[in-house]
Amino acid sequence: MGKPYRPKDHYFQKAKAEGFRARSAFKLEELARRFHLLRPGGRVLDLGAAPGGFLQVVAQAVGPSGLAVGVDLVPLRPFKEPWVKTGVLDVLAEDALESLARLAPGPFDAVLSDLAPKTSGIRGTDEARSLRLAERALDIARALGRPGSSLLVKLFMGGDFEAFREQLRRSYREVKVVRPEATRSASAEVYLVARGLRAG
Repeated sequence: MGKPYRPKDHYFQKAKAEGFRARSAFKLEELARRFHLLRPGGRVLDLGAAPGGFLQVVAQAVGPSGLAVGVDLVPLRPFKEPWVKTGVLDVLAEDALESLARLAPGPFDAVLSDLAPKTSGIRGTDEARSLRLAERALDIARALGRPGSSLLVKLFMGGDFEAFREQLRRSYREVKVVRPEATRSASAEVYLVARGLRAG
């Protein structure tokens, strides 16, 4: 049995002390460092960006010569960096790709998805909803990522996990499953890091 959920744990306090909007920033810092997901001048799309912890890390990494784009169902508090663009977007909407293209045309060097469903407490339902969001993130990454680009996607572990990992392997040259250190012990989430988007 996992440890009880503590909303104000070590990483919460650390995020507050270091000026990050969310503890999730430390997950991306670790993954970006381990897998070289971000670089100066890169173009990065962040799906499910609110409240902006990932986007803060991206903005710092890509710098003024890059572009950091974040979208979510809710508006994000503005960023001071002019190379950061944000928008309100439902990734499951039929016109999501068109809306993204209007906000910031691709291609992108990396697509990050911290998308998560509103949990119901019913494991099978939550896993299915998480998978749907992960598959949508993959669709967007295939459509807007440049050849050779990366995808980082969050997913709740479940019965269809292996099938989704196989989808990633068909589109990317390398796929890793990672549980960042900052992940809460009771959480069922993992991240899949896919690198080297295949052309076409």
